[in-house]
Amino acid sequence: MSTSHGKSPGLLRQPKAVWAVAFACVISFMGIGLVDPILPALADSLDATPSQVSLLFSSYLIVTAVAMLFVGWISSRIGAKRTMVAGLAVIVVFAALAGATGSINGIVGFRAGWGLGNAMFIATSLAVIVASASGGFSGAIILYETALGLGIAVGPLLGGELGAISWRGPFFGVAVLMAVALVATLVLVPSTPKPERPTSPIAPLKALRHRGLLTMGIMALLYNWGFFTMLGYAPYPMELEAHQLGLVFTGWGLLVAAFSVFFAPRLQARYGTAPVLYANLFGLAVVMAVIAAGVETPTVVIVAVIASGAFIGINNTLTTQAVMLVSPVERPVASSAYGFLRFIGGGLAPYVAGKLADATDLGVPFYLGAATFLLAIPVLASGHRLLVRAERSTGDDEPVGPSLVPVGRTAEPGSRPVVVAVGPHDRAAAVVDAAALLARATDSPLEVVHVRQTAVVEEQAVDTETDEQARAAVGAHLDRLAAQGVRATGRVLTVVGDHAAAG
Repeated sequence: MSTSHGKSPGLLRQPKAVWAVAFACVISFMGIGLVDPILPALADSLDATPSQVSLLFSSYLIVTAVAMLFVGWISSRIGAKRTMVAGLAVIVVFAALAGATGSINGIVGFRAGWGLGNAMFIATSLAVIVASASGGFSGAIILYETALGLGIAVGPLLGGELGAISWRGPFFGVAVLMAVALVATLVLVPSTPKPERPTSPIAPLKALRHRGLLTMGIMALLYNWGFFTMLGYAPYPMELEAHQLGLVFTGWGLLVAAFSVFFAPRLQARYGTAPVLYANLFGLAVVMAVIAAGVETPTVVIVAVIASGAFIGINNTLTTQAVMLVSPVERPVASSAYGFLRFIGGGLAPYVAGKLADATDLGVPFYLGAATFLLAIPVLASGHRLLVRAERSTGDDEPVGPSLVPVGRTAEPGSRPVVVAVGPHDRAAAVVDAAALLARATDSPLEVVHVRQTAVVEEQAVDTETDEQARAAVGAHLDRLAAQGVRATGRVLTVVGDHAAAG
């Protein structure tokens, strides 16, 4: 007997705080795709080479990567809301400064500051939106995913429209919208408690000593190398104006969002995480090779870039899922370690691509991107057994996958209890009481399994409740059942969730 974990009474019936954070998420996720439509215009207006303009990505992503190592430490000391608010404020300031400057070096520098704010925001936004949700976390997770999809899809469109007016437009646009989100967050989002134990600033680096996490992190680094090579350099051979580039990358973003939210979980459920990732990485390598071979034909590049959105959407979802499955450390720490490697790959790729393009021709960076996608396959294969064992909840090498921990006394040997699985939602007690009636009718003991889930969205992962909260919930059920004269035992089942699990 079970009930949907964390099912909310209604997707739209969420507190204003959830909507405020969701709005901020939309604007934040615009950040990367927003500048794509204006890359050629920036090069022309500021008399810069494509390799110089590519540093807009490199400075942004490298600072984001390094900051990911320390954001958990900061958040554990001042709280998630304060960290998120500080990140929003930093984005507002540096986005405005990027729009006001008149040199490519100035924009690159201010994009670095933007990257710091981005790290502070994305590392805490999922935790805040889950903590602010009512009636369970599933509705908040779906809203977060929707915000992510909207940001990815709308970012290039807004960048193209504002960029058609001036290359400064997208920067000022983000500054204004983020300022609105900042005010809404300050007013509507309640304070969040600090964790009971502060996080060590070196915990993410120490976590990379675990083979599974390091393997998946290196695979993500290689994947993001290819991904950001395409994102940073594909606009040039398209030979389009800012508005047209915005439409192209909006089509790409729509595919990213759709395949991330709707198709990736279904493919994973049917074929497993590893097989889907193998096929997906190979598909991305083929797409990048097509771009490289057809770099002199704008139509080929345009079609290939849009098509790549499907592969990227799947990969973004399943790569994070794989990391969380094999990680033996706390989820926020694993997320920070993974984010560090992921963004480092994304940050270095545009810089190297620029140097290669200057020294050779524009097709070479794309061939290198295809090679990194292919190289990610054997890296993933080196951790194949660990990933498969984690999915099957077996394996002895590292404590990965779901865990089932008793709370209180254990069941008697040979007993055949009625088992009820519930999550942290407002109908849990009613479900357990209904199971108790069945246990009484069959003269059987009752075992209460409380499901404690890690919600995973893109590169972010957050525990929907602490271990102490989960144990307390089981204890409350057991106390109530004891008062009713029902023989009962309890367990906490810790699992890694995904998009499908959120519903």
